[in-house]
This record gives sequence, C-alpha cells and structure tokens, in this order.
Amino acid sequence: MKKDLGKIHIYTGDGKGKTTAALGLALRAIGAGYRVYIIQFLKGQDYSELKSLKPLKAVTVKRFGQKGFIYQKAGDKDRLQAKAALAWAKKVLRSGQFDLVILDEIFLAVLFKLLTVAEISALIKNKPFDTELIMTGRRAPASLIRIADYVTEMKEIKHPYQKGILARKGIED
Repeated sequence: MKKDLGKIHIYTGDGKGKTTAALGLALRAIGAGYRVYIIQFLKGQDYSELKSLKPLKAVTVKRFGQKGFIYQKAGDKDRLQAKAALAWAKKVLRSGQFDLVILDEIFLAVLFKLLTVAEISALIKNKPFDTELIMTGRRAPASLIRIADYVTEMKEIKHPYQKGILARKGIED
C-alpha cells in the first residue's frame, strides 16, 4: 500500500550491480501495482535494460547524459546535463504521480563535482513522504548514507574487465 512507502535506498560501491539492483526493485514495485520513474544521470549510451523497460507501461525513463563516458574530468555539457536531470527529478517528485523514483548514477554527478551533496539533500528533504526514492552510484556521500533507510554497497572481488574483457551485451551493457 502506498502509505507504506517513503523510504530512501542507496546502492553504492565500486562493484557491478547498482543499476541492476535498482531496476530489480523497480520490477518488484511494478508487480505490486506501483508507478515508477527512472532518471539516469550521465548516461547517454544505449543499454540493453532500456529495451526491456520500453514495453512496461508502469515505468517511465528519462536519460540525461552524453554518448561517452567521463574518464578524467567532466565538461560544461556534462554539468548542464546533470543540472537538468536534478531539475527534472524535482519536477517528477513534486508531481506526486510516481510511487518509486530512481535517480541512477546521481552520486557519479557528485563525484565529478557536477552536483553538490547539499542539492541532493534538499531534493530528499522535499520529496513527498510517501514516495520511495532509490539513488545509485559510486562513492555515495557519508551524509546521505546516514539519512538513508537502506544502504547496499557493491564490492568488486573479481571482474572480467581486470583481464581486459570489455562490457558484454546483455551482461554489463
């Protein structure tokens, strides 16, 4: 029931699976009849999971990002995309139309100094009390970890990338 919603989840760490875990929770929520909105920060590339989500009427996805990864330093276009994603997230949350909102890779935007922890804290403080909020990304700030209800850290033990194997379609891509 919607009255049971309103918790804050964080999926963080240097291991694989943060977005995958968030999407798994989205599928569970859809199965329970909830409406889901996914906002992807700094993701402009094509990912296989997006094709899987298209036929699902209870989920909406909006992406903000360029086609390539940020390896060293973010640029002005990246900053504009991150700010636009944050503004969109505020609008989606204010609408009250969605039961579960995922902010995918929002912590990466903080890591690259495109957003501040204060901006994210304000977004959390102003979210509807009955909207479940999921945030993902490496190196979640300690202050946000303290206020979250659920925190899961993905820790890489072993990954084929360490042997030079690039992302495989349908597995990492």
